[in-house]
Amino acid sequence: MTERAQESGGADLLLPGDLFASEALLSEREREIVLRVRGFLAEEVAPVVNDHWARAEFPHHLIKRFAELDIAGLPYGLSVGADGRVREVEPASELLNGFLALELARVDASIATFFGVHQGLAMGSVALTGSPEQRRRWLPDMARMERIGAFALTEPQSGSDIAGGLATTARREGDEWVLDGRKKWIGNATFADLVVVWARDVADGQIKGFVVPGDAPGFTATTIENKIALRIVQNAEITLDGVRVPEADRLAGATGFKDTNDVLRQTRSGVAWESVGVMMGAYEAALSYATRRDQFGRKLAQFQLVQDHLVRMLGDITSSLSLMVRLAQLQDAGVNRHNHAALAKAQVTTRMREVVARARELLGGNGILVDNDVARFFADAEALYSYEGTREVNTLVVGRAITGHGAFV
Repeated sequence: MTERAQESGGADLLLPGDLFASEALLSEREREIVLRVRGFLAEEVAPVVNDHWARAEFPHHLIKRFAELDIAGLPYGLSVGADGRVREVEPASELLNGFLALELARVDASIATFFGVHQGLAMGSVALTGSPEQRRRWLPDMARMERIGAFALTEPQSGSDIAGGLATTARREGDEWVLDGRKKWIGNATFADLVVVWARDVADGQIKGFVVPGDAPGFTATTIENKIALRIVQNAEITLDGVRVPEADRLAGATGFKDTNDVLRQTRSGVAWESVGVMMGAYEAALSYATRRDQFGRKLAQFQLVQDHLVRMLGDITSSLSLMVRLAQLQDAGVNRHNHAALAKAQVTTRMREVVARARELLGGNGILVDNDVARFFADAEALYSYEGTREVNTLVVGRAITGHGAFV
């Protein structure tokens, strides 16, 4: 066993980017889950993502295999047995949830986003704002990944200002609600079974949540074409034209944007974890390339400037991962605040941009080929940098917290 493995409690399978052995903080059972997911990603996802990314197609055949990993329900204390029955277990720690997001994004940010939308945004909305009956009705099927979820908040004319600018309306008629409006950038929407739609109640002006079947009359999802990032993710523009939703499918605990924001606070940290994963994936690809590529009669890795790039990348990864570990500890202790997740997302995604740029530079001309992985990480980083709160908006969230003054407008 290596000296590093001995120091980290026998963690001899740590990732190249985990210099300070943060993964060793996981329990033995948690590490077993992470390693199982890592093996699946290496054997079944990594070999196909470049091809699917280039063609902007989602690998639907992987959903069944994802379900067999039994990780979708873990944050909500749900586990699927071999017989398909869902049983209640101890909810996963935020540290485990974070490392799983990292693992997915380390191989492909699109796959991580697909899973984050389903598990974090859609399931999270039901878990945080649904009634006990609604949680029993929807979460087991979603934990089995028999019903895939989507989350429809952003609109064509409203992104960062969605709290005040949300234009999709909900009008109550007896025991039903009628939804009208448009949504944009909705991941998974073209094939989702359940879509959490946020709409403004025309009666009281408050934002409420509704669970809408993907095949509901009046619901149309059109794929957004020509993206340069997260090309595997099936983002869609949604049209809601008189979509009728039973009162029983209105999320009982979602009575205003504060409730929506509680969901976003949880998933914002997930995107920061994914950003660490993207950094690691780009770093590993660049490191591998540098040890294989010959220039001027020796390996790239033997040049001082190349080593400088690699060490700076590793430093950004290490500081970002350390920040995320501490955030997870705050979340597990129940003392995290909105500005914690906002600072993490703003800081880590900024560092991610620098890391993927260094990786692309290290590969030279080969860095623009999708075949070498780095180009995919480089492009996908732009999407992670922007969604779940831009750097500017998250900066203002933190700025308000530390000064006591809001500066959004």
